[in-house]
This record gives sequence, C-alpha cells and structure tokens, in this order.
Amino acid sequence: MSYDLIFTLGRKVLNGEQLTFAEALQLTQIDEADIPILLGIANKVRIRFTGDQIDTCEIVNARSGGCSEDCKFCAQSAHHDVELDSYSLMSEDQILQAAKIAESHGAYRFCIVTAGCGMKHDPDFEKIIQSIRRIGHETGLERCCSLGILTPDHVKSLKAAGITRYHHNLETSKSFFEQICTTHTYDERVETIKNVKAAGLEACSGGIIGLGETWEQRLELAFALKELDVDSIPINVLNPVKGTALEDRPPLKPLEVLQTFAIFRFILPTRILRYAGGREKALGELVPLGFLSGINGMLIGNYLTTSGRGAAADLNTAHSLGLKPISEHA
Repeated sequence: MSYDLIFTLGRKVLNGEQLTFAEALQLTQIDEADIPILLGIANKVRIRFTGDQIDTCEIVNARSGGCSEDCKFCAQSAHHDVELDSYSLMSEDQILQAAKIAESHGAYRFCIVTAGCGMKHDPDFEKIIQSIRRIGHETGLERCCSLGILTPDHVKSLKAAGITRYHHNLETSKSFFEQICTTHTYDERVETIKNVKAAGLEACSGGIIGLGETWEQRLELAFALKELDVDSIPINVLNPVKGTALEDRPPLKPLEVLQTFAIFRFILPTRILRYAGGREKALGELVPLGFLSGINGMLIGNYLTTSGRGAAADLNTAHSLGLKPISEHA
C-alpha cells in the first residue's frame, strides 16, 4: 500500500535520516488518493525542522526584456515574440522606492532582478551596487539580487555592498537543461552558485516544474540543490506565455504540483521551500494547501512579468493557517 510507504519514509525523514533518490522516486508513484497523506506528512516535516515561520521576499524587475538567452519559458527573451514592457535599468530612486513599498507590504527581503545572461562587461553593475547600498541605508530590508551569471569578483562586490543572499535558479535538471536553453550551460549556473556559497553568502536557487521534464528529472533537480547546499529553493510552476516556445505546454494537475512540493520537503527537510511564480494559475483556490505541503517561504506581491494575488492576500493566507511570516517591518 502506498500509504504504508509514505509513513515509512516520513518516519525516516522525521528521525533525521536522508532520503535516497530511489526512495524519493517511489513517492512519485503513489496512488492519487494517497497524495493528501503525503502532504500531511510533509507538513509534519516542515514543522519539525523549520517551525511555523515563513520567509517572505518581494522583487523588482529592475531591467526588463531584450535578454540574449533563449530560455524557452521566458517572456523576456529576445528570441520570443511576446508583448512586453521592455526598459533599461531603473534609476536608483525608482529601485529604492520599490524597496520601500516592499517594506510597507511586510516583506522581510527585497530582491533586485535584471534581465540578461549575467554581469560580465555590464555597465549597469556599478549602478546596481549603488542601489543596494542605498536600500541598506534607507530601509531595514534584507537585500538579495538576481543578476544572472557572476564571477567571484562580482560576488565579492555584492557582498561588500550588503547582499546577504543571491538568487540564481538552476531552472531544471542537468539532463533536461539543453531542452530549455542552448545559449549558456547548466554548469555555468552551477558555477555561479558555488561562487556565491564560497563567498559566505546564502544561495537561493530552484527551478520551474511543468516544462516537460519527467519525474526523475524533477528529482534530479532537487538532489542537485541538496548537493550544492542551497539555502532557499523557489519552486515555480510554468505559466505558459503566448509567444514563448512553451506557450502550448499542458498544465500540471494541481495535486501533482502539491505532490512535488511535498517530495521536495522530504528531500530537503531543513531548507526554505519558497512559493514562487505560477502558483495562482496552477492551483487556484488550492493555493493555501501549498503551506500544508511543506512550503515555508513565499515571494509576495507580483512577479517579473505577471501579477500575483497581492502581498496582503499572500500574508493573510499564511496568518489564517497559523503561520508567522518573517518581517521585522510589518
């Protein structure tokens, strides 16, 4: 019986033991009727290892569109024909204002995001550094950024400016990566995460489910993140955008999305699993169940090119479940 398997592996994780790949794969094959049991055990794992706190962050799309990379899911890729508000880097004042708004919403962290492959020879890098410093001087927010591929020198400069966590998704598994991007490699992404960790910063890295990957490839991503000792793991659900190469991808079933969250929690019991983009479209009224499936972090407010539920609704959902969003500023 699959529910016996769930209880057996759940006890193993709750006792502080590590799940193997083969054991995690068994959890992808359980009866659909037993998925709610899996969610319940994942919730117990979350409580056991991370308590009732929810790590909150809000982002600003500080430079939009025109990206040279061909990621098949991305609305900001220059390889796609998407109706998009493209613009160059926001001014320091605009980025600072976005940070202050995020702080007023109750965010604990604020992340500056820019479209593009990375910061090599990028004239905007020093402007971003100055914005990070101003946010540190004029708000109480923890600071994060997502600027693409970085060298160790870039990481050193960001740390000196006050960045405490850097975001850089692996996006998917190594075995599937070339199916979604050909203009840079999976290994380049891994190298940036290693540079971040080597500098003593926290790493925020996850991916997108529903790209066409198999269950095995989804688990491959989870175990890669575990091996890299990633601190925060955003789990996005593909929201197919008209004009991108994946515009016709069929959606995942809501229960499969929740099952994915739960299995990631079994594999990564002590880490932050972060609700990210696509959750509203994928889950609809079932969004609150994510927090009962092992989620203990969330991106509040809007995303890069799409709207969310709003920061207030996100925080209210967490409060209604007895969870405590981390915020010293709410």
